[in-house]
Amino acid sequence: MFATMSEEGGLRAPERHPVRWEEAEYTDRAGLEKEAARVFDVCHGCRRCFNLCAAFPLLFDAVDETPGGEVGELGREVAWKVAEQCYLCDLCFMTKCPYVPPHPFALDFPKLMLRLKATRFREEGLRARDRLLTATDAVGRLLGVPVVAPAVNALARNRTARRALEAVAGVAREEPLPPYAPRSFRTRRRRTPKIPPRAVAGERTRGRVALFVTCYANRNEPEIAQDLVRVFEHNGIAVDLVPEEICCGMPRFEHGDLETVAEHARRNLPVLARLVDEGYELTAPVPSCVLMFRRELPLLLPDDPLAAKVAAAFRDPFEYLMLRARDGLLSKDFKVPLGEVVYHAPCHQRVQNIGPRTREFLELIPGTRVRAIERCSGHDGTYAVRRETHPHAVAIGRPVFAAVREAPEAVVTSDCPMAGRHIAWGGGHAPAVHPLRLAAVAYGLVPPAGLHPSPSSPAEPPCAP
Repeated sequence: MFATMSEEGGLRAPERHPVRWEEAEYTDRAGLEKEAARVFDVCHGCRRCFNLCAAFPLLFDAVDETPGGEVGELGREVAWKVAEQCYLCDLCFMTKCPYVPPHPFALDFPKLMLRLKATRFREEGLRARDRLLTATDAVGRLLGVPVVAPAVNALARNRTARRALEAVAGVAREEPLPPYAPRSFRTRRRRTPKIPPRAVAGERTRGRVALFVTCYANRNEPEIAQDLVRVFEHNGIAVDLVPEEICCGMPRFEHGDLETVAEHARRNLPVLARLVDEGYELTAPVPSCVLMFRRELPLLLPDDPLAAKVAAAFRDPFEYLMLRARDGLLSKDFKVPLGEVVYHAPCHQRVQNIGPRTREFLELIPGTRVRAIERCSGHDGTYAVRRETHPHAVAIGRPVFAAVREAPEAVVTSDCPMAGRHIAWGGGHAPAVHPLRLAAVAYGLVPPAGLHPSPSSPAEPPCAP
């Protein structure tokens, strides 16, 4: 993260301001368009973020195509088109922009894009395709049952079915879709009696964690949550499930549906806050969900003490494990070397400013060589899945795809399972393996079978990228 110059002339860390989305001025068109013009003028003069995503090139090209090359000559529709290309990864704010608060310019480009998205949502709502893609709880309940999931997974890999889905619903036919498990993680957990391990507390961790499973780990890849439990319990960390949870809200957040985000938060936060009061720390296996509770909800609900309490208790899984390492409590009885690993650091983890904790953990494993990639994969929630933005997602991910092509024998991994799937597909590589599975393999908790599959086995693309 950059330091930025304050009005007083000293260097200070960047600051985020609360998002006052419930105030009438937030979606006032005149004020919003004035603020967009101000921000765009600064961005046009700087252009430091030209290579981050499709939003900035679209803006800069639009300015360059005006007669005088000035932001003031832009049509009113440009701001909305730019917002459509922003998937709120926050990398411009966190890693590139020198004008973020407390700088007098006080730029927060992602939050401006969120404001534009929220205004568009209030005026037009969501199209049917986007309502379906963001209804993770409802869709998971419908498709994640034993008699339905196998058929849905087969159709997701069928070229004819995917062409029809693209034509009818606008879901990109090339992009691999996540599978649905016939039994959710919560169902599996209920049916697997266990003796809870004794919690081992340290100076920086309590050794007692409540797991927010997430929609994805519950319904799509339950093995990720199971591997988290295995690895944590192996390290003397007692793991209990959050007794009741719904979607963290990130899918709707990315479309500006802040009312639904707040509604979900007001159901999740009391449950999580009670767990914190009972002595639990919190974690989740998907970076976007951790980010939602840790960064976004406190900005959206700045006056809610529960949001602040939950945010302070939330940790990324590998951040938690490396805190254990600082206390001398991390088990290092690794039994299986991993060989060459290409590790992708997801945007939603990087912007939490926790450092490269997953990479550091993997580098502790003897016989393991880690090559880290800190570039956007281009997947970013529904961005890669939507037909109209899929080509941009592929273009953004090309440097990452190229990196995995250079290491055909390596294991490809990413903390974001959706990014991992997208990267392996785009790079024509064998399927990605989640870092929690790599940790479980290294500890000897699960067999290493299939860890280094043949590079000729692509990551289930229905069509070539």
